[in-house]
Amino acid sequence: MQTGLNFEVVPSSVEEEHQDGLSPPEIARTLAIEKAADVAARFTSVIVIGADTIVVLEGEILGKPGDPEEAFRILRKLSGKSHEVITALALIETESGRTITGEETTRVFFKELTDQEISAYISTGEPMDKAGAYGIQGKGILFIPRIEGCYTNVVGLPMMKLADMLREFGIRIL
Repeated sequence: MQTGLNFEVVPSSVEEEHQDGLSPPEIARTLAIEKAADVAARFTSVIVIGADTIVVLEGEILGKPGDPEEAFRILRKLSGKSHEVITALALIETESGRTITGEETTRVFFKELTDQEISAYISTGEPMDKAGAYGIQGKGILFIPRIEGCYTNVVGLPMMKLADMLREFGIRIL
């Protein structure tokens, strides 16, 4: 990692189900807390970072596509529009149980896409495991003329927000 921090990736067993009645930021925050708490229960004397990222277009949450046809439909919806990428973070200090949360929202603008561009992108396989069916850190960048906000949030982890939150636990990256 660019920060120089030593860490271990430990997947949580939390199912990423979207709770009815909650806003997208509330859903992301709830899932980040649940993921962090699930992993924190397995450790002592560490700080656990839980995160959840949601792609939202006009109030609709766009998850990971289940198949190429769904990827096509998602990318067609994003074409020529802007959407939000919301990442919630939950940090738990296992010794004390202290928990803090935060979130980052980035607006991403898509160019107008042709069906041929969408099909060519899907043929790379890149969209299949990504919320919103694209990866800004990969070939998906070719569809994005600009963003407003944190680039690393769209990649998957808002590093500046995380660094600010870690400082609350006395951990300074710089």
